Amino acid sequence: MARKKKLTKKDIKNAEARDLEEWNIAENNWRRYERARDSGHLDWVEMAKKCDAFYRGDQWQLADKQSLEMQGRPALTINTILSTINTVLGEQTLKRGMVAFKPKRTGSEQTAVVLNKLYNVIHDQNDMTYKESQVFSDGLIQDRGYFEVGIDFSNNIEGEVKITVEDPLDIYIDPDAKDADPDTWQEVMKSRWLSMNEIELLYGTDKVDKLRALVDGNQYYGPDSIYVTHNRFGDSPDSWMGPYNAAFLPEHEQRQIRRVRVIERQHKIPYKCWYFVNPEHGDMAKIPESWDEEKIANHAQQYGLMRIPREEMKIRYTITCDKVVLYDNWSIYPFFTIVPYFPYFRRGRPFGMVRNLISPQEQLNKVSSQELHVVNTTANSGWVVESGSLANMDVDDLEQNGAATGLVLEFHKGSQPPSKIPPNQIPTGLERIGLKAAMNIKEISGISDAMLGQSPASVSGVALESKQERGAVQIQVAIDNLNRSRAVLAKRVLHLVQEYYDNPRVFYITENDMENPQAMEVNKQMPDGSTWNDLSIGDYDIDVTSQPARDVYSDKQFAEAMALRAAGVVIPDAYVIEYSHLENKRAIAEQVRKLTGTADPTEEEMKLQQAMRDVQFKQLELQMQQMRASIENLQSDTALKMAKAKTEMFSDDELQLKELELQAKQLMNVQDNITKLQIADMNSDKELAAKQLENQTRVATARIRADQQKSTDALKGSVDLQKIKADMLSRSKPNE
Repeated sequence: MARKKKLTKKDIKNAEARDLEEWNIAENNWRRYERARDSGHLDWVEMAKKCDAFYRGDQWQLADKQSLEMQGRPALTINTILSTINTVLGEQTLKRGMVAFKPKRTGSEQTAVVLNKLYNVIHDQNDMTYKESQVFSDGLIQDRGYFEVGIDFSNNIEGEVKITVEDPLDIYIDPDAKDADPDTWQEVMKSRWLSMNEIELLYGTDKVDKLRALVDGNQYYGPDSIYVTHNRFGDSPDSWMGPYNAAFLPEHEQRQIRRVRVIERQHKIPYKCWYFVNPEHGDMAKIPESWDEEKIANHAQQYGLMRIPREEMKIRYTITCDKVVLYDNWSIYPFFTIVPYFPYFRRGRPFGMVRNLISPQEQLNKVSSQELHVVNTTANSGWVVESGSLANMDVDDLEQNGAATGLVLEFHKGSQPPSKIPPNQIPTGLERIGLKAAMNIKEISGISDAMLGQSPASVSGVALESKQERGAVQIQVAIDNLNRSRAVLAKRVLHLVQEYYDNPRVFYITENDMENPQAMEVNKQMPDGSTWNDLSIGDYDIDVTSQPARDVYSDKQFAEAMALRAAGVVIPDAYVIEYSHLENKRAIAEQVRKLTGTADPTEEEMKLQQAMRDVQFKQLELQMQQMRASIENLQSDTALKMAKAKTEMFSDDELQLKELELQAKQLMNVQDNITKLQIADMNSDKELAAKQLENQTRVATARIRADQQKSTDALKGSVDLQKIKADMLSRSKPNE
């Protein structure tokens, strides 16, 4: 049996130093949490819960509702906040964000296109369409919404970008922050309650033992840090030992840890680092911490760079639970992983839309309840009855059934008939107050009747559309702030892609054609040593715009296509079908292309077309050979006739000349017709070959015409010479 190593005084001293350091870290983390908690966070939590309750329709305080019920008065809830907020949420749903990367001086256009496609893949993998709506609704209702972005290694050992939505109540922002940009904050915290099993799974058994020791020694911070239940002798549902043995346990063993508060704090600490500097342009780049001195020196010498030290803020990630440090190290990210969304932000005070609608909503509920109470009291205002005058009932029966339909009252002859007490009139100002409360909700939120779809039928379509556009302007601030959060999120995703997506990967891009995904390779090593679609280099700007959702976009495209066709613009049927909502629109559009002859040919059709083109080219080549032979025969006949023309009479030469010209014209016409016919039969995909053949034919035709012209000129010259000789001969005869 191995003997345990005896601890020395140095070991004990080092252990005590480590414990003291850990205690200081945990103590500092807890104090920072307390400061953020007590600097308005708890007050905001109460307001956020109230705003959420008003959106859900829980708009009466319990004490007020019970008091009204005891008095027999109604407590109505006219939840106009629900329709108002849902209208704004619908506007966000109809206008999705579009993120585009634009290259700077060191970026490339091709890589920017790849980054745009890759961002869409990451967007779809993380279901960002629904997560954005969740964060947007959190901001409108509870003043704040949060994304969290990081690298996840659970499905891919090399890491994938993962984006989640955090509960706004769990996030504690820097109390000193005055800007909505998280890069200007000094810290951000996330607090959550975990069970002991989760602590053991995430951080190990030794952390669980330390937490149990704190509880056993009553050394923890209190119920806000560790939630402990006390087991009793069978009278508590929290008893985990049963009703027999729990009472006989010591006091410290009768307590069970239900939940512990885990504080995840990201905070900035000054840190000394080194940068490469280009002495010619002044550009700077941070030296990776993983590089050793030799690699740094070689890189600096190779590119002529200088090294300078700089002090900057670096992010530290500290996770504690009460006085136990679960994790404390430098963050692997150069930014806070929390990305906030604030619909409205004024100097460190974010707020949403529901907060300002609570007062008019409460006013509307109370006025509507009071109005209903007045109506109820007027329906049974009471009776005036002479004593002993009723014959078929007594006063108690009249009190119970006096408001029943079809009531028959019988009274004694000679007595005063019963009369109903005149009811109180509804105050004229009560209804006006209710209308004002409803109008205040619309004016504060900026949601008009046109946006709610409640405009009267007399309003024209143009006016209705104009009112809807003006209403959209009222909520544009909240949409712009959402675009700002999208830009911050895209900036972090870009950094993660360039940092962790540095290995060869293949992504499948669907874009608008959901049925035909295409493979896209990134960081592919080429034979020449270069990298295809290298994502790790380059600087890029981020542009965020809004565009209609996919379904709405298709509807608008279909409507515009039909309008253009009605205006006379020739738009192919296949494109119109693809913008429709038919179930098999891709197959229908492809069938239409086949019927109209505009579809891409199949492999069999391409082979058949190639065979037909080969036959046509062979026929054309044979015709060209026959044409060349005819030209050669014609040239021979022309030369022979020219030789004979020198010795024959003028009339015969002139006749032969005309015959020769006629034959040449016929030959040219035949050749032109053959060329036109062959060019017309050429397919569009062989247009280049047809043009080349046409040029060759034109060259051959030009040569034939040139030779013919030479022959004609020579023959004409011979005829002219014969004429001159004949004239000279005729003039010389009389002299003789």
